[in-house]
Parts: sequence; structure tokens; C-alpha cells
Amino acid sequence: MELFYILVFGGLAAVVGVLELSKNNKDRINTSPAFNSFKNNYLLVYSLMMAGDWLQGPYVYYLYSTYGFGKGEIGQLFIAGFGSSMLFGTIVGSLADKQGRKRACVTYCITYILSCITKHSPQYKVLMIGRVLGGIATSLLFSAFESWLVAEHNKRGFDQQWLSLTFSKAIFLGNGLVAILSGLFGNLLVDTLSLGPVAPFDAASCFLAIGMAIILSSWTENYGDPSESKDLLTQFRGAAVAIASDEKIALLGAIQSLFEGSMYTFVFLWTPALSPNDEEIPHGFIFATFMLASMLGSSLASRLMARSSPRVESYMQIVFVISAASLLLPIISTFLVAPSKVRGGSISFAGCIQLLGFCTFEACVGIFWPSIMKMRSQYIPEEARSTIMNFFRIPLNIFVCVVLYNVNALPITVMFGMCSIFLFVASILQSRLMVISDKPKAESWTGMKERDTEAEPLNI
Repeated sequence: MELFYILVFGGLAAVVGVLELSKNNKDRINTSPAFNSFKNNYLLVYSLMMAGDWLQGPYVYYLYSTYGFGKGEIGQLFIAGFGSSMLFGTIVGSLADKQGRKRACVTYCITYILSCITKHSPQYKVLMIGRVLGGIATSLLFSAFESWLVAEHNKRGFDQQWLSLTFSKAIFLGNGLVAILSGLFGNLLVDTLSLGPVAPFDAASCFLAIGMAIILSSWTENYGDPSESKDLLTQFRGAAVAIASDEKIALLGAIQSLFEGSMYTFVFLWTPALSPNDEEIPHGFIFATFMLASMLGSSLASRLMARSSPRVESYMQIVFVISAASLLLPIISTFLVAPSKVRGGSISFAGCIQLLGFCTFEACVGIFWPSIMKMRSQYIPEEARSTIMNFFRIPLNIFVCVVLYNVNALPITVMFGMCSIFLFVASILQSRLMVISDKPKAESWTGMKERDTEAEPLNI
């Protein structure tokens, strides 16, 4: 392996270590033993859930290719997953508010385990069912767990600021350390032990089953507003009214969709960007480096959120600008560095520059996750939290499906430029959110419910 990769990984690891070991009292939040027990229980469950997700990621495409499917057929399977998340995500989100967030988390485990089981079949239709189940599970992963956490945190009377500690630790562990360990464990199963590409999916099922057992034995149930959850249409209507009537919620949804849309597009683009001429690059090691950069970001976020200044709404403007600039590097490098025409070989100089930029972007991702969770806990009404959060994912999934469908039609520089523009727009919207964040809500959720019972139904 080239010295460059080791230097980047080692440098990031050193910075993360220094940040974590150098925290002082200003960077830490004083909590209670009861909260620490609650937080550790959630972090254990969340880490197991994320392990079940991360173990699958690197091997989905590879598994489909070993079954003999081409790029077009595999692309359709991926589109089915995102499409399923878009179509069914809002429904399962509403059901989580109505039937209970704990039940929704258990449903995530069962649904994802069933999706893993389908990977044993080489039949295209069975794999398609698995992708649909996986899309539903993804919607639950990114809404039900956070909704349960916020409601349970508030129900137990913990300090609101302590939520930021749980959020930052969840991202540091679940999206950082667990992702790295999952990649190494998957590599051990597939390459070292030669158990085949289905082995990581079986391991994921085991982690999900363990997490489900902990949820069933130690979590209590919580709901949205019972009076508002008589039927799904009422939930949809209430969520739409909340978004339309509160500019802060609408801005938050737009910001989330723009950033996550760019992030998921980046997932598909970084490999061809770093190896345009089929250069040999260590995909697993680079993935681990990205996750280490994300850990660096979450460590920075925990320091920022432990202080009263700067506020989340303020520093996220800078984060979006930096992330936009980092995704411009593939475009800038094409003008500054002459492209190589030699096939194969090691990573080019332009590729090295881009890799550093991509690590910067991943650090921004690490800051984004706990910060957006913090803002959602402040602005989204508890009564329909899961429903509204899945509403936010609709434009995201549409965008990713469009990108996947046209991945071969658009030059890679155009797609990076598009992502960079989206991130600059997110920065502008974030500045607007900063301006209005101190303004009180024009109307409470209860007031909207009373008014809506007399209003004509919305055409959703």
C-alpha cells in the first residue's frame, strides 16, 4: 500500500486522538448517572443497528455481480431500494408515531433481517423484494430511533443540552468507529476466511437480532400525539401543515435534503473520481479513512455543541461552505493538473488532491449528523416527529433515483458541480434559519390541530 494512504489515515487518527484526549471541562457536559445509563443503553443499541447496516454496504454491489447481473440490472435494484424508501418511508414514519417508536425500531430489525435473508437467493425477483424491504428499513433507521430517543429523553426529564452529547457520541461510534470495524470484519469474513459475499449479511442479521433483544428487554414505548394519530391521512395532513406553517421546519427539511442528496451522490462518485483510468486504489482502506474523517467531524461537533457559543445554526453555515468547496476539487483539478492517459497504475497526483478534499467533506458529514439531529430536536414537533422526518426524505430519494438513472449520461465533473451548488444553497438557507431561529412559532401544534379540524382537507 502506498505511503500516501498510510500518512493520511495516520494523520487523521492522530488528530482524532488529540481531540478526544485534550477535552477539558468546557468541552464536556456534566450529566447525571441516570442519564449516563440511559445514554449508554441507546448507544449500544444504535451501534448494533449501524453495524448491521455497515456490514452490508461494501458487499451489495459485489454480491449482485457474483450472481451474474450487469450494471443496468444492479442499478435497477438500487433504484428500487431508494424508491421504496421514498414511497413507504412516510407511511412507516406515521405508523411509528401512531403505533409506537419502540415497535418501529423492532420492525426495523425484523425487516432488515428479512432483507439479509433474501441475499441467499440468486433470483432477481427475490433480490428485488430484498431491496424493497431494505428501503423500508432505511427509513425506519433514520427516523424511528431518533424519535424514540428524543421523546424518551424528554419524558425522563433530562436536560435538553444533554441530547447533543448523545447525538455526537452516536455519530462518533455508529458512523465512525463501528463503520471501520464493520469494514474490517466484513473483509475478514469474505477474504480471509473465504466465507463468500453472503457472510457479511448473515453477520448483520446476528447483530440486528442482538440489538432487537436489547430493545425488547430494556426500552419503554412512546408515541406521537394519540389524538392526532387516528389514521394515516390525518398524520400526513398534520405533518404537511406543520412544514407549511413553520418556516424553520421547512428550511430544515430543505437543508437536510440538499446535504444528504449531495452526500449519497458522493458515495457513487468517489470511486470513479479517484480512479478515472482504472488506477488500483485500496477501496476498503479509503473507506476506513473516510470514516475516520467522519469521526474527526463528530468529535469537533461534540466540542462545539458543549458550548453556548457558537450556536449550531451559526457554525453550520461555515460547514456547508467548506463541504461545497471540497466537492469542487474534482472540477478544479481537471484544469490545474493535466489528466493522465496511462491506464492502471497507482493513484495520480490529482487523485491525491481529491482524496484530501473528500476527507474534508467526510469531516463535514461528521459535523452535520449530530448538528442536524440537534436542530431537529429543537424545531420538529414531537407529535409527528417520525412522519415529518420521513417527509424530508422524499425529495432526497427522488434526487438520488434521478442521479442513479442518469449516472452514465452526465460527466462526473457536472455531477460534482451540481452537488457543490446544492451545498452552497444549503449554506444560504442555513443563514436564513439562523436569522429566524429566535422567533417564536407563529402557531402551536395544538392550535394547528384545532384549526385543521374545521378546515377543508388538503389534497396531498
